[in-house]
Amino acid sequence: MKFVVCLKQVPDPETPASAFKIDAAGKKVVPAQGIAPVVSPFDTQAVEAALRIKDAQGEGHITVLSMGAASARDVIKHALAMGADEGVLIDDPALTDVVDPFVTVKVLAAAIRKIGGVDAVITGRQAADWDWGVTGPGLAEELGMTQATFAKAVTAQNGNLVVERVLGDGFETVSIPTPALVTVSNELGDPRYPQLRQIMAAGRKQVTNYTLADLGLSAADIAPRLTLEKLYIPVKESQVEVIEGETAQEKAANLAKKLREAKLI
Repeated sequence: MKFVVCLKQVPDPETPASAFKIDAAGKKVVPAQGIAPVVSPFDTQAVEAALRIKDAQGEGHITVLSMGAASARDVIKHALAMGADEGVLIDDPALTDVVDPFVTVKVLAAAIRKIGGVDAVITGRQAADWDWGVTGPGLAEELGMTQATFAKAVTAQNGNLVVERVLGDGFETVSIPTPALVTVSNELGDPRYPQLRQIMAAGRKQVTNYTLADLGLSAADIAPRLTLEKLYIPVKESQVEVIEGETAQEKAANLAKKLREAKLI
């Protein structure tokens, strides 16, 4: 089988709150000093899902695909070290700071069509930065693929993908024909950790760069449909007043008085 696994580079979810900053005027997150971005955690589980199928079948080809700046090669290299076969990076100035999932879907779908002959597209259930969870289903719609979301296990049987899905009150197992798209949840389990030998081997694997022109797209083709009005860190405020009193009864009376003054009772 031929797989495409979509990856996204995100700010490290473990970044301390004190180091997390917003550029309100630019409507973007300010990279934390000394904390490198990472691959979105659900995406490494998507790579793991494809690798498990490949291991079970004894064959297969896995292409990892990412859209972002040149630094996103790092997340591609991590997936290659896990065992993926090749990487594709879509890097174009027109895509800088894209936050519109419609644009992301259009660009990724164009790249998947260019790769061609894909049996299955696997993504994480959602990205760890915006948490929208719409890229996978959007890709299935754009590519005309059957889909199954929130997978905790994926296997291949007789040309179909058998997917065990996580529901709000249990699980269900479905069989969907390929080509198909599956989004993977954390219930899949921990992804494999690359060993030093695999990390060294990943350096020799190919990473192809695409621009919008390579995909047959222009700036007009990726006109945003979503407008980011405001990006900010919520302000949390609290007011605490200690009710004094010599006895429990006096404290209760003083509390009742305060509540009456506030017209709460």
